[in-house]
Amino acid sequence: MCECNKNQDIKEDAKQCECNQECECSCEEENQETENQQKEEQVDSDKIIADLKDRYVRLQADFINYKKRVEKEKQSIYKYANQSLITDLLGSLDNMERAIDSVDEESKKENLYTGIEMVYKQILEIFKKNELEEIDALNCKFDPNLHHAVMQDTIDEDGEDTVTEVFQKGYKLHDRVIRPSVVKVSKKRV
Repeated sequence: MCECNKNQDIKEDAKQCECNQECECSCEEENQETENQQKEEQVDSDKIIADLKDRYVRLQADFINYKKRVEKEKQSIYKYANQSLITDLLGSLDNMERAIDSVDEESKKENLYTGIEMVYKQILEIFKKNELEEIDALNCKFDPNLHHAVMQDTIDEDGEDTVTEVFQKGYKLHDRVIRPSVVKVSKKRV
């Protein structure tokens, strides 16, 4: 081989070497960029997954709270379903009570009076079975949540804010006041 060819081969080898080095450098740079992109994508994926998990947990907690609230509302509806019926019947109960109270001692022996009294007791039993209870008022401390004061009575001695007379009985259904007692309340004389 002649020297010219040797020189040319050396030059070509050098060019190839330079090309290979450039290729290796650019390949390493591309590999590095690809790795960086993959890491960024992995971090983004992890963030998205964490966000979705958080949203799922919150949604599940909201649903559990919703179920509890609906169950509580349903129980309240069942508990107070009879309230309007009982409220409507209270007027009749009051009138029956007045009729019984207005009868004199001689008439109490008659069958009509006995029949009315039996119906009255039966109605009271039905109300009691449905957890309707009378609000105690007479000689009790006045409570605006249970009593409706329509008159005041002035007194000299102790016993201020005490119910002295009941004009209309009050009733509670379970723990809810459906009709407050209409009362007269004592006030201390000034």
